[in-house]
Amino acid sequence: MIVASDLMGTLTTGSPFLGLVDWVKHNQSKFRANLYMAAITPSYLLAKRGFIDWQAWGQKLMVDSLAYIKDANPEKLSQASEWVVEHNLWKNRREDVVARLIKHREGGAKVYIASSVVEPFVEPFAKRIGAQVIGTPTEIVNGRVRMVGELMANEKKIEQVLSRLGVDRVDVAYGDTVLDIPLLEHADHPVAVYPDAKLKIYALEKNWEIIGDTPKIG
Repeated sequence: MIVASDLMGTLTTGSPFLGLVDWVKHNQSKFRANLYMAAITPSYLLAKRGFIDWQAWGQKLMVDSLAYIKDANPEKLSQASEWVVEHNLWKNRREDVVARLIKHREGGAKVYIASSVVEPFVEPFAKRIGAQVIGTPTEIVNGRVRMVGELMANEKKIEQVLSRLGVDRVDVAYGDTVLDIPLLEHADHPVAVYPDAKLKIYALEKNWEIIGDTPKIG
């Protein structure tokens, strides 16, 4: 049995960006951390009010924030990633959905977290529930962390899931936004988790299982 789950909004309401800024504040520079927060405030307000796409804004923010890790090396990246998860993503986990994945694993299923989030930020979360990671790869070049290739989002996400696992479908999939529909449609049992408005409508039409109410953005 193969179970694939999105991360952001599905397993956690946290933010990789905020987690990394918090790491900068405590491990590099409180001043720079405050500057980063001030710099994104205008675009945050635009995204919150729907003037720019919320999902695309959040993804770009995560990728751009990789540059915040100064003089990066594998050890520092690992430390920052653990901080992001411990102090943000895991702290804000959806316990009901996480419990479902743990139950799948304990029942013998292979559980994968399939996310556009960079893999170093997903791995400590996945380790806590015994899952494996299919995310956006990174590399360290001249002391800088950067994304390798494209974000594992939308159709790219399900393409990577199927190709890496060598299957045509998965048994169970979890997702929270309309962008997760390609993943959910390739599951024998799709589950819409605290779905956004568009996914909720789609899930109701398809008679998919729904967990939780539609959240507010922001």
